[in-house]
Amino acid sequence: MNASDRTPADLLRSALAADPARPLVTFYDDATGERVELSVATFANWVAKTANLLQGELSAAPGDRLALLLPAHWQTAVWLLACSSVGVAAEIGGDPADADLVVAGPDALDAGLACSGERIALSLAPMGRRFPAVPVGYADYAVEVPSQGDRFAPFVPVDPDAAALVVDGTERSGAQLVEQARADAEALGLAPGARLLSGLGYGDWKGLSTGLYAPLAAGGSVVLCRNADLLAPESLAKRVESERVTVTAV
Repeated sequence: MNASDRTPADLLRSALAADPARPLVTFYDDATGERVELSVATFANWVAKTANLLQGELSAAPGDRLALLLPAHWQTAVWLLACSSVGVAAEIGGDPADADLVVAGPDALDAGLACSGERIALSLAPMGRRFPAVPVGYADYAVEVPSQGDRFAPFVPVDPDAAALVVDGTERSGAQLVEQARADAEALGLAPGARLLSGLGYGDWKGLSTGLYAPLAAGGSVVLCRNADLLAPESLAKRVESERVTVTAV
C-alpha cells in the first residue's frame, strides 16, 4: 500500500490500482454453508455502489453518524469502506436514536426503528438475497443498491482527520485508523499477499482490524468466518490449507 494513504478508502484505491483481480475478502458462514469470494475489483464495485446509495439516495454527508448494526459479514465490510468513501462516521453497534442513519441486519430491525433518519435493512441471506417482504420502516439494501453507479466520487473531499469509526466507545479518524491498522498488520506479521483467516466478530477493534483493516493495510486478504465456533478443528485445518491461509486469528 502507498505511504500516502490516510483513509480506508485510500487503502482500497491503492489495492485496486495494484492488483484488481486478487482476492480481498473471502466470506464463510458456517451456520448456512455460504461461501463468497470477492476480488479487489468486485469488492470495490460493491463499495462504489453503496457509497453512491449513501451519498445520493440517502443524502448522507461528511460528519454524519451511521449506526451500523451488523455482524462480521462481507456486506458489513462493504458498508465500512462506503462510509469511509463518503466521510460518514460508522459507529459499530451505535445507538440508532443518536444516529443520522442506521443500517441493520435481521436481528436489529426493531432497535433500528429508533433512528429518525434513513434506515437500510440487510437480509444477510446467501447471495445477498432480498427480504421476502421489505421490513416496515426500512429500505431493502438488496433492492436499492444494484441500480447505483459503478464509480464513485465524493461531493466534497473526505478529511482524513475527521471521525471515521467508533467502536468500543473509542472514536478514530481515518488517519488514526490507517495508522493503527498498519501497526496491527506489522504485529501480526502480515506482508503483501498474506492471507489471514479471522473467526473474530466485528464488535471490537481487534475483530475489525484482523477481519478487514489490517489485511487491507498490508496488501493482503482476509478469510472471514462467521459462526466459526460451529466448525470442527479438523474442518478448520482443512480450510486453512485449502484457502492458503498464512495467519490465523480465531
